[in-house]
Amino acid sequence: MSISAMEVRALRDRTGAGMMDCKNALTETAGDLEAAIDLLRAKGVAKAAKRSGKSANEGTIGSYVHFDNQIAVIIELNCE
Repeated sequence: MSISAMEVRALRDRTGAGMMDCKNALTETAGDLEAAIDLLRAKGVAKAAKRSGKSANEGTIGSYVHFDNQIAVIIELNCE
């Protein structure tokens, strides 16, 4: 079965998953959009379980204060 680019785009819009992940999910489910969403969720849980043992100990903290002191931002960015 051939999967069209429009089907892949529709799945990407609904899930935010990568293009190849969406195409593979649609191929595995024979083009069934709802089944592909369920498959991507299941794979996402599996990926999350693989990463659960990893810790994000490295990173940085940044801050910004606007010149008139009415806007300020603090951001923390962590990575593995």
